[in-house]
Amino acid sequence: MLRPLSLLPALAAVASVAAFVLSPTAAHAEAPRARRAPATPLAVTIDTLSPSTIPKNGPIRVTGTVTNRDVETWTDIGIYAFVSEEPMTTSAELAEAAETDQDAFLGGRILTEGTYNKVDELAPGASATYSLLIPRAELQVDAEGVYWFGVHALGTTDAGTDDFADGRARTFLPLVEPPRKNQAQKTVQTALVVPIRHQVTHAPDGSIGDVGGWAYTLGSGGPLRSLVDLGLAAGSTPITWLVDPAVPDAVRRLVAGNPPRSLGPTTGDEGDGQGDPGESGSASPGASASPSEDAGDSGDGETELSPELQEAATAGSDWLEALHDGLEGHEILSLPYGDVDVAAAAKYDPAAYRTARKRAGDRLEPWGLPTSPVVSSPSGFIDAGGIRLAEPGSTVLVTDRLIGAKAPSVARTEGRTLVVSSSGAASGGPGPTGRMTPLAVRQRILSEAAVRLLTPGRKPLVVTLPTTWSSQSTSGFFAGLDVDWLDLTSVDAISRRPGLDVPADRLHYPDGQRRLELDADAFTAAGDLVQAGETLQNLLTRNDQVADEVRDEALSDTSYSSRRRPQSTQASANQSRAWIETRLRGVRIDAPKAVILSSGSGRFAATVSNSLDQAVSVKVRAVADPPLKVVAPTETIEIAADSRTTVLLNASSSGVGIRNVTLQLTDVDDVPLGSSDDLPIRANRVSNVIWLIMGTGVALLFGAILMRLVRRIRTAARS
Repeated sequence: MLRPLSLLPALAAVASVAAFVLSPTAAHAEAPRARRAPATPLAVTIDTLSPSTIPKNGPIRVTGTVTNRDVETWTDIGIYAFVSEEPMTTSAELAEAAETDQDAFLGGRILTEGTYNKVDELAPGASATYSLLIPRAELQVDAEGVYWFGVHALGTTDAGTDDFADGRARTFLPLVEPPRKNQAQKTVQTALVVPIRHQVTHAPDGSIGDVGGWAYTLGSGGPLRSLVDLGLAAGSTPITWLVDPAVPDAVRRLVAGNPPRSLGPTTGDEGDGQGDPGESGSASPGASASPSEDAGDSGDGETELSPELQEAATAGSDWLEALHDGLEGHEILSLPYGDVDVAAAAKYDPAAYRTARKRAGDRLEPWGLPTSPVVSSPSGFIDAGGIRLAEPGSTVLVTDRLIGAKAPSVARTEGRTLVVSSSGAASGGPGPTGRMTPLAVRQRILSEAAVRLLTPGRKPLVVTLPTTWSSQSTSGFFAGLDVDWLDLTSVDAISRRPGLDVPADRLHYPDGQRRLELDADAFTAAGDLVQAGETLQNLLTRNDQVADEVRDEALSDTSYSSRRRPQSTQASANQSRAWIETRLRGVRIDAPKAVILSSGSGRFAATVSNSLDQAVSVKVRAVADPPLKVVAPTETIEIAADSRTTVLLNASSSGVGIRNVTLQLTDVDDVPLGSSDDLPIRANRVSNVIWLIMGTGVALLFGAILMRLVRRIRTAARS
């Protein structure tokens, strides 16, 4: 029976758990409705709950821990389960319940003998485990819906005891009646989306940045590792992976020793992707490579990694293997490479999105697993421009908050298919315990599906887990989802259902999301970096991969994760471009100090030097002031590593005087490399005057000779 605890005055003086139970015949006790401070001295968790729904028959077992976070020792701690009297039947009620104050009255405690536990003593900071077995008859609920279920801890200190719970843990517990005889089982299609997205930053030399952050997220309990472990735990249960291909590429670089971008040969006989010392690194994100010199060398031919990098490499190797195993046999949705901010790209650089989509391809490397294109943001919000940017055949995964109340599970907008994810299910369970623990999320998923089962149409449920998911264990997660009325399936299967037409003007894209979008400067910086990478590749004679490597880095600088630190990622792109431009300036041209043309044309030499440890291919361009013309060789000039060569140029002028000439180095596509040199050329053209004077002199000479001959002849005649 129910007996209010407020009627038990002896509680304040009794230190044993029997004082809370009162008598063996007592069944339930009702907690007072008075409010108290949210913080409780005892922290209670619910670690397991089996079964995950209220059964037709049989008990419910719940286990967990109670921890003393007070400065005093607590004694005679009684641990009791409670259940609410009335069920919740809508998603709106679940959302409101999840925000309920932790000290709110939710239901009566179950005090029947054998249903509670006792902890004799807990010192400050100490913990103890508990296990409760609640018979089905003690729940006293029969209406379908979702009930509150939880655990209260009540104890004693030197100050005595009272009726208030000193520690609480709560969750949702659905009740779905099995079908009657000769009735088919009703089910709710449910797709669980496991995201693999993480910010990929780079050092100026192209190596992966924030190595310590990668070591954490890839290690046990880290978000990326926890998500992969969850996917592995699914086994043959259908799930959908949402993958940014840049993430496994970045992890493979860490596993390879995190080399800088390579200038070494990738084509021809020397195309081993290694390069020479000083500029070595992996030739491509997925290639095996030697670690950079900065990592140090043990002296025995093996590179010694820093402890931080070694930790990240070890965790990354295990993670890649686990990811591959988890991906096998499941649907894989591929984000644009680098998780490009689609809404911002639609405004400032649509070509960046198309490049990222093409780069992602339809296979996830290096395993060659088939993928399907998807557009999605971590928040689930995408504006109409971003939706239009997506290819008609791709899936757009959005949050139900984008559409608002009564959002369908599948919508058609701007000729695109929108699969609508439940924001409520993704927000996890109620406090005060962790809202995103596996058990809390599992119970919220079941609860959201249960209330859909009660509504006409039984619209599907899509749940996209948060990227911040972090858990040491996934035990019992999928076992708890194995109920007859939950039909776990893929996003693709749900997207094929008839969708509701939703006009673009109905979409609610918050101003806050719009303010978070990357600006035009971010895409400009990324575009400049891509151009610098292409120029660098055109300069290198035997490297045809560095431009792709730089492009991948630039795409990552325009990701959704860059919204958190836009100035930092933009600065990163600029620093990488500066690193490349420094290498470009390692090839330079030196002109002579001056050239004098003694006639209308002539030749002169310039020197091109290469200080890089790789062979380069360049062209020379000459820009002269008219009427001076300077013609440079049109063919490509190849220069070996750490060497120089001489280039002959032809100059001609139709005028007299000094004209300036600028000699520029360009790559094979005539893009300037940044090196140039100026020289003056003097065109004297004095030869015509000399010939005129000489001609006049010769004419005078012959005239004088002729006159003397005439005079001699005349003199001879007179004689």
